[in-house]
Amino acid sequence: MEIEIRSQSDDEIVFVIRDAEVPFVNAIRRCAMVNVPKIAIEDVNIIRNDSAMFNEVLAHRLGLTPLVSDLDALEGMSLPEDDDWEEYTNGIMFSLNEVGPKTVYSKDLISSDSKIKPVYDTIPLVKLKEGEELNIEAVAKVGYGKNHAKWMPTTVCAYKQYPEITFNEDLEIDYDCAQACPRGVLKSDRRSKKIKILDIENCAMCKSCVRASTNGYINVGHRDNDFIFRIETDGAMPPKEVLLKACEVLGEKADKFIRFSEEGGN
Repeated sequence: MEIEIRSQSDDEIVFVIRDAEVPFVNAIRRCAMVNVPKIAIEDVNIIRNDSAMFNEVLAHRLGLTPLVSDLDALEGMSLPEDDDWEEYTNGIMFSLNEVGPKTVYSKDLISSDSKIKPVYDTIPLVKLKEGEELNIEAVAKVGYGKNHAKWMPTTVCAYKQYPEITFNEDLEIDYDCAQACPRGVLKSDRRSKKIKILDIENCAMCKSCVRASTNGYINVGHRDNDFIFRIETDGAMPPKEVLLKACEVLGEKADKFIRFSEEGGN
């Protein structure tokens, strides 16, 4: 198996996997979505809320506010499988005490740990009118996406099989089929008498070009064992860390299954 990174940024990574099978690639996708630990607000104690927003809605907004969850932030924190995870004080404390009129943003959340804070400062939480007060205490804990979406480290985690475009050279060149591509993957070059493929990896395999061809000149398919994989995060974790942790979790699950089989199911 080979892996080639196509692009990488603070919140997105795109790479190509070659010589792999669908179950394996899909297992990585699922592990990245639901088995990678992330920090999010779990317990909310609303002492006072004079705003028009219901307590439950406000608590839900706080839970979905992305918090920094890189490896340094996660170090030393309890996991859901630990016995002391459910204790209220076993986590990162947040406080929010504001008086209107103002719009309360994520930057107004005060954390007990300077490393663990909202990823973005400009997420609006609630709007307070003149004289309205908001006083909240909250606890952030580590969790998994399989239990709640707020602990899901990925906003996009998907793959597609590597596109493959071929031409029937025995037929007359159908230049018009290139114009039907909605992504500009194809370009008609009448001077060189051929259709050029500009960016094969941008092909969505929608087959608009195939349907537009009157003589069946072009064919669109895919390579069975090659994939283009994309991971995007909400900024809480670097996408490379998500990928590496997902592979680590998958390896642990495989080892556990092997031990289970060798021990005769005990």
